[in-house]
Amino acid sequence: MHETTSNILVTDLMPTTAGRLAHVGVAIVSPGGYAPDEAALARAIARLQAHGCHVRNYYDAALKHQRFGGTDDARAAQLHAAAQDADVQIVLALRGGYGMTRLLPSLDLALLASSGKLFVGHSDVTALHMGLLARTGAVSFAGPMICDDFTREDVSDFTLRHFWQCLSRPTHTIMAEAKDNPAVSVSGTLWGGNLTMLTHLAGTPYMPQIDGGILFVEDINEHPYRVERMLLQLLHAGVLARQKAVLLGDFSSYRLSDYDNGYDFSAMLAYLRARLPVPILTGLPFGHMRDKVTLAVGCQAELASDANAFQLCMTGYPSLAS
Repeated sequence: MHETTSNILVTDLMPTTAGRLAHVGVAIVSPGGYAPDEAALARAIARLQAHGCHVRNYYDAALKHQRFGGTDDARAAQLHAAAQDADVQIVLALRGGYGMTRLLPSLDLALLASSGKLFVGHSDVTALHMGLLARTGAVSFAGPMICDDFTREDVSDFTLRHFWQCLSRPTHTIMAEAKDNPAVSVSGTLWGGNLTMLTHLAGTPYMPQIDGGILFVEDINEHPYRVERMLLQLLHAGVLARQKAVLLGDFSSYRLSDYDNGYDFSAMLAYLRARLPVPILTGLPFGHMRDKVTLAVGCQAELASDANAFQLCMTGYPSLAS
C-alpha cells in the first residue's frame, strides 16, 4: 500500500476560534451519497456550531433516494438553494461516492459561480470543481467534507485548522517533506482532484482546458496499474503534455498480490517518470486520508521542489476575507 507519509508544515495556521467564525454561514448539501450515520451527522453539525458557524442543512435524510442523498432534481435544487442563500458563505458537500456528474447538465453553473459562495469537497465533488472551472472559470476548493472529516470521532485538528486557514485568506502556502522528487520551479493554474473523476470527464464540456498548469491527483482503492492506466489516458488525451508538473496526493487502500511480481506503486511511478513529458512529484497531503490540506482549484500557484521537500504557494482565490 502506498500512502502519503510526508511531514507537512502549513504556514500561519489560524486558530478555529468561535470569535473568528461567528458570522460564517455554512450550508450542507448532498450532491452525491447520503449520510450513513445520522448521529455522526448531528455531531458534525454541532462541531461546526461550536466553532461559531451558522449551519444551514439542505440535506434531508428522509428524502434520500437509492444510494443518493435525494433524487437528481432534489440534489441539484440543494446546490441552487445554497447558492442563493444570503446567510451562507461556504457550501460544504455532505460526502462523495457517486452522483455529481448526473447533475452537471441541469446545474446553473453560472448561478453557482456568480453567487460568491466557497464550494468545498473532494472525491466525486471533483466533477463540480471541474465543471465550474471549465464553464465559468470560477475557483472552488478541494477540501474536507462532512462525512467523514467532520463526523469522525477522531477528527483531524490539522485538517480543520488547515481548512479554515485556506478559506480565510486569499493566499496560502503548503510545505511538505517528500523524498526523491525532481527539482522543479514552476507557476501556473492549480487544478485537478480525484483521478477517476478527471479521466471520466476527459473529452466532455466539463473538463477544463488548462495550459501550463499544475495538476494534482489522488484516488482510493485503485491498484497501481489502474492509476498508471488513467494517467496514460490523460497523456494520450493531450492533457499531461500541456502541464508544467503533476502532484500526486494519497493513493491507498488497494491490494497487491503475488501476480504483481514486483509491480507496485514505486515501479509504476518509475515507469511513468521515464515516459511522461512532465515532472511527477509525490507527497501532497491530500485525498481520502485523515490529515488533508485544502486546495484552491483554479487559483494561481507557484511550486518549488528539490529532492527533500516542496513548497506550494496559492494566491488570488476568493476567500472569507474578500
